[in-house]
Amino acid sequence: MLPSIPIVRAKEQDSWATMKPLPMSSWDIVGFNDKIYAIAGSGTFNNKTYSNTAVLEFDPQENTWTVKNPMPFSRNNFATAVYKNKIYVIGGLDGVNQVYDPSTDTWETKTPMPTPRKQLNAHTVNGKIYFIGGRTGGQYSTVDLNEVYDPETDSWTTKTPIPYPVVLYASVVFNNKIFIIGGQDEYIYPGNLDTVQIYNPANDTWSFGTPMSTLVFQAVAGATSGKLATKRIYVIGGLLEKSLIGTNINQVYNPENDSWTTGAFMPTARFNSHIAVVQDKLYVMGGLPYFNVQGDYCFENEEYTPIGYGTNPQPTPSSSLPPESESDFPIIQLLSIALTVIIGLGILAYSMRKRRTK
Repeated sequence: MLPSIPIVRAKEQDSWATMKPLPMSSWDIVGFNDKIYAIAGSGTFNNKTYSNTAVLEFDPQENTWTVKNPMPFSRNNFATAVYKNKIYVIGGLDGVNQVYDPSTDTWETKTPMPTPRKQLNAHTVNGKIYFIGGRTGGQYSTVDLNEVYDPETDSWTTKTPIPYPVVLYASVVFNNKIFIIGGQDEYIYPGNLDTVQIYNPANDTWSFGTPMSTLVFQAVAGATSGKLATKRIYVIGGLLEKSLIGTNINQVYNPENDSWTTGAFMPTARFNSHIAVVQDKLYVMGGLPYFNVQGDYCFENEEYTPIGYGTNPQPTPSSSLPPESESDFPIIQLLSIALTVIIGLGILAYSMRKRRTK
């Protein structure tokens, strides 16, 4: 059992809190329904040892970890996405497509990825899951593929390829567009990019945003919805250019005006970590502190309360009129009605007077 870790929760926006650490190393995490799932864990938990098969559930409110039904067999280097309350674990060099249902704690297998590859992310937009870039093998195997999986028909299609083929990028969905941020393009020099490549599934086109303020490689990205915090994209951690040591920088991107700012730095500097967003709070787990051959791993689980959290950043408008006009509108309306009635009575009295004089 893990030792009891006191919760130090963030009390204000743009601040960090320390949560109970990952019980073991994990290949990816994914959040939905107010929980976070660590997939393909490797290590010992509750006196049982796993090798890239453990599934663990984290409850941010209770700050607790629970073991779930493990994966059917060992896997790594896959990407994860959520559709209709199920977690899709797809890819890696085996290309396997497995689906985990947390409600029944069961696994099933679907049609595999057409082009098996690793070091990429997956994102769900309008009922489809997109797999962009990645490597099909070792060095110089990066591809520009944009393959799309339809969970309803269990079928695959191909869309417009990414302009710069990248691996180990940060990415996120914002306003139904996929933002591919940074990554490594091994076909150009220097290979690590600061680019923001934006894919619009609605019309199958690519565009570009303003590059990152600080170039980082193997960072993670999460987006807030605007419900509990101001809508932003956060690019956290990674490796600085020409550095072998992880950073804790927190870069904040606003796609609405295509600008970058900086948020509170993450407590633990690291790269190649994992991120999940629950109730507009960001949870960064795992990763590596620096390039090494000994397998040192960051088990830290740190919660970020983003900019504008709890300030009702996007209230639902009740009218297109500005607030001051809204408050005056009933008075203006009454005055208009009264004036109409007075004019009408005047016209009526005048017409009746004319009739009497005839």
